[in-house]
Amino acid sequence: MFKICSLFAGVGGIDLGFLNTKKCEIVYANEFDKYAVQTYEMNFKNKVDCRDIHDVKIEEIPEFDIMVGGFPCTSFSVAGYRKGFNDDRSGDLFFEMERIFKVRKPRVIFLENVKNLVGHDKGKTFSKIIKKLEDAGYKGKIKFQVLNACEYGNVPQNRERIYIVAFKNKKDFEKFNMPMPLPLKKTIKSIFDFKNSVDDKYYYTEGKYKGDIYEQLVKTMDDDNTVYQWRRKYVRKNQSNLIPTLTANMGEGGHNVPLIKTKNGIRKLMPIECFYAQGYPKTYKVPNTMSDAKLYKQAGNSVVVPVIERIATNIMEALENN
Repeated sequence: MFKICSLFAGVGGIDLGFLNTKKCEIVYANEFDKYAVQTYEMNFKNKVDCRDIHDVKIEEIPEFDIMVGGFPCTSFSVAGYRKGFNDDRSGDLFFEMERIFKVRKPRVIFLENVKNLVGHDKGKTFSKIIKKLEDAGYKGKIKFQVLNACEYGNVPQNRERIYIVAFKNKKDFEKFNMPMPLPLKKTIKSIFDFKNSVDDKYYYTEGKYKGDIYEQLVKTMDDDNTVYQWRRKYVRKNQSNLIPTLTANMGEGGHNVPLIKTKNGIRKLMPIECFYAQGYPKTYKVPNTMSDAKLYKQAGNSVVVPVIERIATNIMEALENN
């Protein structure tokens, strides 16, 4: 079993993708958000180190073969402020990963981030990340690609992310390939519940919200095969029948609330459905004592599990062949 060190573990999407290969185990996981940790520990056997990554000493981390991490992307996201490494809140967190991998030199380093990381600051940010990996001993053994969930994960969400895989050994690198595209067979109806009624708080009803929001929704939402969004002043229909990219601020209203038309009325997605939209299994659990806003944030910050699993499967095959 390959041993994994998971940094910025969130609610465990990357970890789950790797564990689904049945060829690895999580020996260390770190996540600073105590609410995400609560959700993580409901679904995994291992306990999470909830300290600030800056306070974690290298010698406190057990031996591991693979480092995985989706370091916080707010600094590079189109939805964020795009301050990059100059962001006082999270811009330096990649360097905390570097602090560890340049000493421990794991056999594999797996990174996930927003698509915008590639072009941020005219490509300088991405080049700096690659240079740090090269300087740590991974030069000439790095593969990266932007993959969309709907094309590579059989998940009907338009979610493009950059995936970076760095190898310590040349032979491992040569055996590894990113996954090939898949036909999209799943639809939103295989993910969301269109038949049964849910809690009243998720429905839009006449007089519930200020202005003419409800009237506009009723007028525009005529298709139960796609997802809509309220864009502050108008309703937007997703013409490709895909779920728009889920974000961390879905629970804060505004233009980020995905909506569907069901036989019981127009409603926004429930938090657990947002996890399903990221490819989490129906067995995944979320705390019923936690606010919806926190759960929406956790789902929006997470990853598409099936895409991770496909990459992880190829990594495992490369390692086992050597």
